[in-house]
Amino acid sequence: MLIDGHSMAFRAFYALPAGNFSTSGGQHTNAVYGFVSMLVNLLGKEKPSHVAVAFDVGRKTFRTDMFADYKAQRDPTPEEFKGQVELLKKLLPAMGISWLEKDDFEADDIIATLATRAQDEGFDTLVVTGDRDSFQLVTDHVTVLYPRKGVSTMDRFTPAAIEDKYGLTPKQYPDFAALRGDPSDNLPKIPGVGEKTATKWIVDYGDLDTLLAHADDIGGKVGGALRERIDQVKMNRALTEMVRDMELDKGPSDFRLGGSDADEITSQFDALEFGGTLRSRVFDALGIDSGERPTADTAESIVFDSPERLAGWLTTARAQAGIAVTVTGRADPASPSVARVALAAHDHHAVAFDPAQLDADDEKTFADFIADSSRPKIFHDAKSAWHMLTGSGYSIDGIAHDTMIAAYLLNPEARSYSIGDVYQRIMQVAIPAPPDGPEDGGSGDGNDGQLSLLDIGDSDTGPDPRAAMIDAACTRELACVLTDKLEQINQLALYTDLELALVPILGRMERTGIAVDMAVLTDQRDAYIDKIEAELSAARDIAGDPELNLSSPKQLQVVLFEKLGLPKTKKIKTGYSTAAKELEALAAKSDHPFLQHLMSHREYQKMKTTLDGLIKAVADDGRIHTTFNQTATATGRLSSTEPNLQNIPVRTEAGRIIRSAFCAGGRSGGVTYTGLVTADYSQIEMRVMAHVSGDEGLIEAYRQGEDLHNYVGSKVFDVPVDNVTPDLRRKVKAMSYGLAYGLSAFGLAGQLSISAKEAKEIMDTYFQRFGGVKAYLDQVVVKAAKDGYTQTVFGRRRYLPDLTSTNRIARENAERAALNSPIQGTAADVIKIAMIRVDGALRTAQLKSRVLLQVHDELVVEVADGELDSVRELVEQEMDQAVQLTVPLEVSTGHGANWDEAAH
Repeated sequence: MLIDGHSMAFRAFYALPAGNFSTSGGQHTNAVYGFVSMLVNLLGKEKPSHVAVAFDVGRKTFRTDMFADYKAQRDPTPEEFKGQVELLKKLLPAMGISWLEKDDFEADDIIATLATRAQDEGFDTLVVTGDRDSFQLVTDHVTVLYPRKGVSTMDRFTPAAIEDKYGLTPKQYPDFAALRGDPSDNLPKIPGVGEKTATKWIVDYGDLDTLLAHADDIGGKVGGALRERIDQVKMNRALTEMVRDMELDKGPSDFRLGGSDADEITSQFDALEFGGTLRSRVFDALGIDSGERPTADTAESIVFDSPERLAGWLTTARAQAGIAVTVTGRADPASPSVARVALAAHDHHAVAFDPAQLDADDEKTFADFIADSSRPKIFHDAKSAWHMLTGSGYSIDGIAHDTMIAAYLLNPEARSYSIGDVYQRIMQVAIPAPPDGPEDGGSGDGNDGQLSLLDIGDSDTGPDPRAAMIDAACTRELACVLTDKLEQINQLALYTDLELALVPILGRMERTGIAVDMAVLTDQRDAYIDKIEAELSAARDIAGDPELNLSSPKQLQVVLFEKLGLPKTKKIKTGYSTAAKELEALAAKSDHPFLQHLMSHREYQKMKTTLDGLIKAVADDGRIHTTFNQTATATGRLSSTEPNLQNIPVRTEAGRIIRSAFCAGGRSGGVTYTGLVTADYSQIEMRVMAHVSGDEGLIEAYRQGEDLHNYVGSKVFDVPVDNVTPDLRRKVKAMSYGLAYGLSAFGLAGQLSISAKEAKEIMDTYFQRFGGVKAYLDQVVVKAAKDGYTQTVFGRRRYLPDLTSTNRIARENAERAALNSPIQGTAADVIKIAMIRVDGALRTAQLKSRVLLQVHDELVVEVADGELDSVRELVEQEMDQAVQLTVPLEVSTGHGANWDEAAH
């Protein structure tokens, strides 16, 4: 199988939307993903023994020397495509697939040469390409697979298929192409000569040379046109002819498929941020499975114990050395349950059981162990285990390790942190499958590789319990390796004192949830339904179409640009774009009432969707139990999912009404909760900016208790503080925060609706007044490019390999991340430290009030009756003293019956 690399990569690029495939650093990957997916399908279907991919080197070849305008009409390479071929070239060898390129020649020529040699050597060959010139290569032993749709549907061109479609033999096809011309290669056609005429001439005369020799015999205008362009036709024919005798270092026999590197594929897929599905397909297509891949020796070393009593297995020596615990079941904070527990000890012994099937003595043994803080437990995803076990009535303490979190700190942008992926990534081998043999009923001597008798009853219907034991053993092994790696980069304290300490706190927050007034949510949802219907009706009246669907891009295109004649938006394949961004820009230029109704309809629909999601998320206890993710963001910030409570609008009236539905829960667990306290840090990111930049002006402003934006405005616009108008303050605030996110003068201009010149003048003046900020921003990217990562005040790293990328978009995105990550990451660390301190202080003081939510830089605490004053004082004190920066932290608090009333 010979593949035209550039041709198929471009096909893949246009088949998959670039916006849906890119790394967090901004490197587009749609061409890589589509190409690999295509390749996997072909390998599975065609099962070639030998594979090679040929690439073009550049636009200059011997053909451009012959004809300067050869392919000259082609558009510049799309910015999003740049860099993707290089990624492919790096990935293919890991898959055991060779690639070739040669200066002054095209991939077509390499393929033609190899196909010719392959036929001479007795191969049957498949050529995969989107270039029809390759039809000249087709023989009884060479078949072209030509993409009809994207890269997923291929037409198979044999000699018979070419004759059926074109009425020509493969040998005649380039003669026909020379007459027809080729717009894709910029080869001129003969006026008046289409495909039918060209085909007829070649069929009648047999070949191009004979036709041209009899050109005088052809009458009419087309005959005259042919005679006038004989030289061009001959040039076309020479350019179309593929080179079949190139000098190449390798021949067909050198491209046997094999020698793939599973670890390298995994590593590159992680860097590309591809999911496990494509990797599994690649492994299957390449014949990589657990039996052939390098695996840990755990399968040989682990002893699957079957003790009479769990107490006899959970010895003091094993418990004190640290036991890895794998828990399977349901980790939903609102309704968790446990199905099985597997334990693995330092001496390679392991056991698995269903806690519900333990007798009273063994159940107490396990309960005492899991609750004992002096007996270290090692988990992978400890929070999920916490939910499952506490949901079954157990108390958990002594969480010594969470290998998922440790792996996240080492690589905060990995696509997956599953135990299998982490083990593969860190140990460079796969987790082994359970060994062959019976799954239950062992003799009980601990050495026969059988399961614990405690498992009898579910091993026949459920997953092999030995897999859970192996996972536990691998988790314990990982904990040692990851600890060493974290210690080497000075992140051990960040891991143990911050991230691990958060696990039970987040677990309790998720399990507690926050009470919701359903009437507020449903009333507002119903109000939005009415608003949506009203906007839809008004839009339909203006459009004169009672069936108009405002969610249909095609129908909107007709109304906006044909019926109403509004200014055109960005041109796309299907017409003019009706994407939200394009319509917002259109609405800014036009106040047409249809647009206003359309935009309102979209906004109300969005709010209804948010409300539907919240209503659906309310559990049977009347509370919403969101999930906080510790491993979801590259900066260290927590994210909230199922539902996401961090995306509820803060400053809009609609957002305020939604927040008013979140309230104190009344009587719960014997305690009456009467209100909420909210607390957040004022301008935390700007305070971090002052700290990391060391800018004397910013530090002085904070130390003097000045309003930062008024102070900066007075300096930038050279007016007294009292004369800083709301408009000036708005401009300065946008710029101050924007600088921390890599905002350019162009970006600032767009944000403030001012000219780029004015925006640049504001930024230049700012940097003159606050030179420390300028110096910091200048050096942070340079240092990150040199080190390969950025770092927060507390040592949290974010690796940014794209800082040296040749892809401009990826590089600029990495530069923005380098500016932002130390600041946003430090702010994230500060609020995490504050959460730990507040939670610890509440428990130490034996207060019943409890932390419910963390939303960006804000904490929400549910206050027990009679504890309001104590809680407010405690929260303010603990947050204020969380860290010591060169500028003071400022904590703002508020309280009320609901989240909105508690705003401040």
